[in-house]
Amino acid sequence: MPVRYQDKLKRIGHNPIELVVFRLLAELQQIEERLMGGLTVGYILKRLGMWFLTIWIGTTIIFLVPRLAPGDPVAAMIGRMSAQGGFVDNANALIAAWRAKFGLDDPLPVQYVRFVYNSLRFDLGYSLSSFPSRVDEMVANAMPWTVGLLLMATLISFILGNTIGALMAWGKTPAFVRALLPTTLTFTSIPFFMLGILLIYVFAFWLRWLPPSGAYGRGLLHGFNWPFISSVLTHALLPALAIVIASMGFWALGMRGMMITTAGEDYMILAEAKGLKPSRVFWLYGVRNSVLPQVTALALSLGAIVGGSVLVEYIFAYPGVGYLLYLGIVNSDYTLIQGIVFMLIFTTATLVLILDLIYPLIDPRITYERG
Repeated sequence: MPVRYQDKLKRIGHNPIELVVFRLLAELQQIEERLMGGLTVGYILKRLGMWFLTIWIGTTIIFLVPRLAPGDPVAAMIGRMSAQGGFVDNANALIAAWRAKFGLDDPLPVQYVRFVYNSLRFDLGYSLSSFPSRVDEMVANAMPWTVGLLLMATLISFILGNTIGALMAWGKTPAFVRALLPTTLTFTSIPFFMLGILLIYVFAFWLRWLPPSGAYGRGLLHGFNWPFISSVLTHALLPALAIVIASMGFWALGMRGMMITTAGEDYMILAEAKGLKPSRVFWLYGVRNSVLPQVTALALSLGAIVGGSVLVEYIFAYPGVGYLLYLGIVNSDYTLIQGIVFMLIFTTATLVLILDLIYPLIDPRITYERG
């Protein structure tokens, strides 16, 4: 029973009605504290403040970095128009008009305040290189391709990598399995883009089993029909395979280290002494208590999905957010770069906040109350 109710009960004496009321209040408070997992209002407010500060600092950085790079985005756009059409009449007047249209001639403080205000309203503005297309529409069109590809690849890599790492550290793993597991991590030291080039050469040009680039075949109608769905899956296989193979070792090595630490814990020794099945001890006692740091890393990885995998999507010409970000960098498209990176910062910060608040529900040993 909470200490603050004990003094009140002493003052109540033997009044049965008040005694029952205060006992019920004490029990309700205990239930609430268990459900909150030790969270306090002060801690929640502090984490919300850190979340807002993170987004504000990130927004400031992505405003400044593109403007530190050399070159004028409007002049670059006019240059591309000249290269395509041969001549642009009144180029200087057109550049001046477009700079005024996008507010690039305003003082930097004015541009900064306008950018922060629009970002907080999720108004990402117009693309400089693809006007009159809006950045939010361009990101919305590319997001399903990136999320569909990277989400599945990340989850598959997370499951396979953690399982391999846990089996490598588990003492009861058969010797031949333990000898074979390290071979599955052979290619994890190769960067994404190098592995992607290797996969394209082997499976697209040599064996001719899979297409080398794109997201679906030409001439197919978009929709829930089997030709389109099968084409999408076929085109996503190579980039997904590059991500899974290259990132699987990261999860495996982290999980192996955590499992080695967990193996000597008292609850593991007690579980084995009770005669529980080895599979039950492995999954419910070993893996369950070792995977929490990996879940934190997974949350950060899922937040980064919004930004796409630039090199993988570029190599495979996959129409995701990463490829869109690459085009924005090449074309000096300030608004497109800022919009994509802002979504990345917002998503990552929000996922970390949610994970930090639900950690006590995942592991009852974690509490944010002061002792």
